[in-house]
Amino acid sequence: MPITPPTHRVERSIRARTGAKVVAGIDEVGRGAWAGPVTVCAAVTGLRRPPEGLTDSKLLTVKRRTELAGVLDDWVSAHALGHSSSEEIDELGMTAALRLAAQRALEALPVCPDAVILDGKHDYLGVPWQVRTVIKGDQSCISVAAASVLAKVRRDALMAELGAAHADFAFGENAGYPSPVHKTALQALGPTPHHRMSWAFMDALPRWQHLKRTRAVPDEETPAAEQMGFF
Repeated sequence: MPITPPTHRVERSIRARTGAKVVAGIDEVGRGAWAGPVTVCAAVTGLRRPPEGLTDSKLLTVKRRTELAGVLDDWVSAHALGHSSSEEIDELGMTAALRLAAQRALEALPVCPDAVILDGKHDYLGVPWQVRTVIKGDQSCISVAAASVLAKVRRDALMAELGAAHADFAFGENAGYPSPVHKTALQALGPTPHHRMSWAFMDALPRWQHLKRTRAVPDEETPAAEQMGFF
């Protein structure tokens, strides 16, 4: 089935309804990983025609994503990344960590957006931002699609860097997600400093239970991957 390209429909609707002049699209990557940060990109694109083939990063090959990210660096009006570390995820929970990463991304932009489009149905950002949530926004909204590609490529590169000191975990290939190689390394070697020590996969590692963390504050929204069993 052909991929329907994203449009500026939502961006135009927000501008018409609210008078917003600067609209930022936001997407995250790393929510379901077992290791590494959660990364949020905020992208301001204006209403120009997007690069050919722009869509949700998950629908693109690694090669095409990387190529598009290079084009988007110069094409977007502005973009910025925000990260929340595995330690912050353990301490705050995923929803609050996402909020923190998004705030960092928005505050790093050279211009303050008048409105924000968030991918998904849950507004984890909240006040004082004027937020529109869009399910599958990374496929339908140009600014969110751009943020999706930039966030994915940058976080993958970061995980490859972090993985250089932990070759058995193959972070350069799995980006901290629970692949078979990753799970085997966890069983044999235990978690690295980049793992989310409060997550349920730690329950399947009896040799390393002394490293498990208990979150002081319950999460507002527990990601499905956090609840996953090890096997």
